[in-house]
Amino acid sequence: MALLTDFEEIVQRDVPLADYTWLRVGGPAEYFAQPRSVDELRGLVQRCRAEDVPVRLLGGGSNLLVRDEGVPGMVVQLSHPAFREIRIEKHRAVAGGGARLGQVISSSVREGLAGLENLIGIPGTVGGALHGNAGARGGDVGQWTRRAMVMTRSGEIFHRERDDLVFSYRQSSLDELVILEAEFDLEPDDPAQLTKRMQKLWIVKKASQPMSHQSAGCVFKNPRGMSAAMLIEQAGLKSTRIGGAEVSSQHANFIITEPGATAQDVLRLIDLMRSRVAERLGVEMETELDIW
Repeated sequence: MALLTDFEEIVQRDVPLADYTWLRVGGPAEYFAQPRSVDELRGLVQRCRAEDVPVRLLGGGSNLLVRDEGVPGMVVQLSHPAFREIRIEKHRAVAGGGARLGQVISSSVREGLAGLENLIGIPGTVGGALHGNAGARGGDVGQWTRRAMVMTRSGEIFHRERDDLVFSYRQSSLDELVILEAEFDLEPDDPAQLTKRMQKLWIVKKASQPMSHQSAGCVFKNPRGMSAAMLIEQAGLKSTRIGGAEVSSQHANFIITEPGATAQDVLRLIDLMRSRVAERLGVEMETELDIW
């Protein structure tokens, strides 16, 4: 296949994706690539389109469950430094789509720019955070986003301006294939006070979520006006186990996995959580976890 011939330096076959997700389960990608530049990414995307090879973007793997049978087509990860640059320009933070959200927050706080610190503890990349409008009680990433540079499935690159962006609970209008870069308009503040605030928020989050285990982000979105974790706990599911997957005893909207767990274990547990909450509490829950 010409796909492998022309991109053999960056494309691998049958790469296990479990190593790239926080749950540490799931099968392989048929093709896996880590491009080294925007031009190389664009060439790969265009070649995949020409050969009818589906393309998926893998971020930090913190909100992803890969099925045991794996993923057909091309999985691309923007792990090269070319996609992870972070710059502070006056009252603005500019970050590559592959940059870690936590590093963008730390850089902003260090330069005395407020806004993103409420999101401390949310894992993953800038691109993933924008696509799913990651947020916490103090707000979401969308409210600070000024513009984004994106790449379409045909390899075209353009900017999406603030007036063209729509953010809602755990979703956004940024549905292009790749978010290459994002700009955040932030507010000047005292770096020392911001750092203290960020550290306090981190301590609270670390105490309430199973960060020392193999786990992903929240499994379900919070139904309007309700807590998904509280609903799951009320349904009597805390610490429930199927195979190597278990509902966290610390936070019921997290699933933790043990070595040897399978994606099927996790999927069966998700189905049980959804059906039990619907049956006992009459609430239909929607998954926040991305399932491939």
